[in-house]
Amino acid sequence: MTDSDKIVDVLVVGSGAGGMTAALVADASGLDTLVVEKSPQFGGSTALSGGGIWVPGAPSQRRAGFELRPDDVVEYIRQITGGLVSDARIRQYVDAAPQMMEFLEHLSPWFEFVWKPGYADYYPELPGGSEQGSTINVPPIDLRKLGEDEQLLLTPLALAPRGIWLGPKELRSFYQVRQSWAGKAVLVKLVWRMMRARVFGERIAAIGQSLAARLRLAMKDRGVPLWLNAPMTQLLTSPDGAVTGAVVVKDGQPQRIQARRGVVLATGGFDHDLAWRKEHLPEVDQDWSFGNPAATGDGIRAGQQVGADTDLLDEAWWFPAIQWPDGRMQFMLNERMMPAQFIVNGAGKRFINEAAPYMDFGHAMIEGQKSGVTHIPCWLITDHRSFNRYVVAGHLPIPKIPGAPVPTGRKVPKAWLESGVVKAADSWDELAAKIDVPAAQLRSTAARFNELAAGGHDDDFNRGDSVYDNYYGDPTLPNPNLHPLGKPPYYAFRMVLGDLGTSGGLRTDEHARVLRSDDTVVHGLYAVGNTSAPVMGRSYAGAGATIGPAMTFGYVAARHLVSESSTHSIVPGGTH
Repeated sequence: MTDSDKIVDVLVVGSGAGGMTAALVADASGLDTLVVEKSPQFGGSTALSGGGIWVPGAPSQRRAGFELRPDDVVEYIRQITGGLVSDARIRQYVDAAPQMMEFLEHLSPWFEFVWKPGYADYYPELPGGSEQGSTINVPPIDLRKLGEDEQLLLTPLALAPRGIWLGPKELRSFYQVRQSWAGKAVLVKLVWRMMRARVFGERIAAIGQSLAARLRLAMKDRGVPLWLNAPMTQLLTSPDGAVTGAVVVKDGQPQRIQARRGVVLATGGFDHDLAWRKEHLPEVDQDWSFGNPAATGDGIRAGQQVGADTDLLDEAWWFPAIQWPDGRMQFMLNERMMPAQFIVNGAGKRFINEAAPYMDFGHAMIEGQKSGVTHIPCWLITDHRSFNRYVVAGHLPIPKIPGAPVPTGRKVPKAWLESGVVKAADSWDELAAKIDVPAAQLRSTAARFNELAAGGHDDDFNRGDSVYDNYYGDPTLPNPNLHPLGKPPYYAFRMVLGDLGTSGGLRTDEHARVLRSDDTVVHGLYAVGNTSAPVMGRSYAGAGATIGPAMTFGYVAARHLVSESSTHSIVPGGTH
């Protein structure tokens, strides 16, 4: 290893949405940019995600005639973050996010951002919140366009069969397959898509897979190099403490990469370093993360080694989930908005509005666990009628189809019951015994819930009052989120505290520059995405509130390192 094996202007570490956006912006300004990725696959947690990008004031919103006042959005984020995030960072996000999106749209034809109104912000009743929502998506894409890179895109462990893909709006309709003709139409679409995939060899991907693919295609068009299987092992610094590059292992050999303008850390969080996670939050004692399997905190540790400060290391993007015996994790989202269900802790009591945003639900599980009453796991209780009316844990409430890629039929799959993840009983007392909660309390909870549901309002936890609660509810009911449970059998689904990745990380300023504990800047070092402490604090503004900030501060970081070091302007058509 020589003093400098390679010299670039900008080194980006990590190939998720934040890293690839930073690389594209730096490259478009004429800077020699290199992206290195620890994993043998690109895309990071973005490729495993729902692909939403929360961007209030996005160009696609404006084109639709929908305007949001930036000051109102700033106030909204200020309220949900409760003073944990500086006004400068919040303002930067609100101002720069639409600019980022406009920049990418002009940079490459691969970027087509779409806004479909109706998926509300997670707190639409707050001043500045929106019932129409600010979640932006990209259309599906045929992964064959990636060429040889198709095999290098990180894919979920539980990948759907070829041809099975759903856009965000279709997903909502699909969950209402028994309630609406739109839901039935989506089911027909899925069958047609599977047939097309078999006949024409299509490999269509949507949501996070499509976003990661489009970012990579834009990089390929511009010739931005990406090294896979190339972990960063340390940052390099000058005598005054400025970051000047990094050591990266390529082809099994360490190389010193000098970065003349700066290093952007976009390595994700420490999702799968369980020992580190337990150090900060002992209530989470198992690896239940949906995040990138390679996310073990490399960037955060490297920043700490050069004097960087951290914040919110006990926090994550919580998402209650089911863990099946094979280790596979499954989101519990629409189920919590389903009318005829309630969720109980180890005392057999409800403890939150079940349809609440997943971050709030996760926090309630954690705080409850700290109280000494078991909340991790908790149990979602429903009845046979509901099981055969709504999509529950991936089961489709349609007649049994042999060989279907998902469970169908009127019975709970035998394997579910044998696994212990799902319990069935013919009475409340029997169910209480199976999930180890007090029988009298479970009976009381069920009676109280049924009384409230019959009246149409949840006086205890206000479930259904928010437009957000209603999104995956049953639109045929007066309150889409409430209906009494009826006759047995009753079912209990074991819910654990999953997450989309850790959210705490290196402390940064409004330019994404990494800070020390005394608020001085570690010159030459930037952090974005889950490597940095979140602009969302301990909250979550709306769907896409992880990817939106990651891409925005990737854009901000690249713009800043250019403005600090060069007179170049960032122009999409800029030369290399």
